[in-house]
Amino acid sequence: MENPETVQTITSDSKERRAWYLFDFANTSFTVLIVTALFPIFFTAMVEASTGDAAFADAIWGYAGSITMLVIAVTSPILGAIADSAGSKKKFLIFYTAMCVFFNGLLFFTTMDAPPVFGLPIWIWAWIVFILANIGFQGAIPFYNAWLPEISDERNVGRISGYGYAAGYVGAMFTILITIVAVFALWPSFSEPPSGFAGTLPFLLSAIFFLLFSIPSIRGLKDRPGTKKPDEEGMSYSQIGFTRIRRTFRELKAYQGISLFLVAYFLFSDAITTVIYYGAIFGEEVYGFDVLEILIFFAVVQLAAIPGAFIFGYIADRINTKPTLMITLVIWIIALIIAFFGTDPIVYWITGMLAGVGMGSAQSTARSMYGQYIPEEKKSEMFGFYALTGKFAAILGPLIYGLVLTLSGLAGLAIDLSHRYAMLSILAFFVISLIILVKVKQPVMGASSGVHLEDDIGLGM
Repeated sequence: MENPETVQTITSDSKERRAWYLFDFANTSFTVLIVTALFPIFFTAMVEASTGDAAFADAIWGYAGSITMLVIAVTSPILGAIADSAGSKKKFLIFYTAMCVFFNGLLFFTTMDAPPVFGLPIWIWAWIVFILANIGFQGAIPFYNAWLPEISDERNVGRISGYGYAAGYVGAMFTILITIVAVFALWPSFSEPPSGFAGTLPFLLSAIFFLLFSIPSIRGLKDRPGTKKPDEEGMSYSQIGFTRIRRTFRELKAYQGISLFLVAYFLFSDAITTVIYYGAIFGEEVYGFDVLEILIFFAVVQLAAIPGAFIFGYIADRINTKPTLMITLVIWIIALIIAFFGTDPIVYWITGMLAGVGMGSAQSTARSMYGQYIPEEKKSEMFGFYALTGKFAAILGPLIYGLVLTLSGLAGLAIDLSHRYAMLSILAFFVISLIILVKVKQPVMGASSGVHLEDDIGLGM
């Protein structure tokens, strides 16, 4: 058996931690503009103009997210195990980041008045390009997450994870402010996206922002030596990846409480992802927000998320990660109940502030709690499995939301009422997750470093 104490380590420092924070600062330009705030409105307007069906336009947007997550769910845990074995997380991070930036940039050419290409309307090409860009974005995340155990310890993991999310929200704020200036200058009407490159320039700005700040970030991160085991000698990296994933399934029982935690994580991660995908569309269809109001709305969400990530990072280090995570889920539940019953636009502003506090703090605390379960030599492999759980979850949420919209449209319900029912289905995920978390055991400080899995000897396949 390979003893964790014999694994060669490379110490981290404040410079590497700042580089890690900077990647979150960089990549949220894609999240806030392309996934959350602006491109969903642009895309659904393009589809509705082509098909005349608002419910179909909103539903097909969710299906794009489900397809993305299916691809990532299948590939990320295997690639994570390969990266752990080869000590090459940085190569994968570079590849997926470049993929996201490239296809994000291509969205600049998917203008409202673009002619069909190879007989297909431009909205189909925009849909495909978005999926490829999103695969690049989501594919980079498990490798980025795998640095967290390397740059932190159990005393500060909550705080460092919170700093990462806070840096992301600062980056999102910068992106939104730049975009607001561009929208003021280029969009004559805030209710409808314009034709031509004036309508798609913000998408190019997102790609440039991500590229410029990801370069110094990636340069500052350090690859650690691989952790290939004796029984893996002579295997290809692909074989090692599949072997480690099968082994991970069998080893979950050794990490007390982790299996139930992953069930809860599956549910609330699913819900958060769906809200991120549909937040802007919900505000437009239910509360009548225009493009400028949506951008300002998400700026407010980021402002609420920044102190939320900081504060709950400290709280997690003081009262432990489990109770902190439960508090954040309660905040989410309150926010969605308010959004479901509200009618006045001010209600959605309140919802946005609550969701902002709950968003970064829930994701950051969950990432910290998961990191407390696992020993050092399992980091990439187990964070790959964490990605597997989250990404499979994220297949379900947008799919269910889209199906509720489709069925409601077929039943003749108004589009705003269809969205309310779809959001209600997502609320159930938060409630069930919170109930499950009550039964989850808090990881014990120092316990993961003492895990020596006997299965490491007998599971060579």
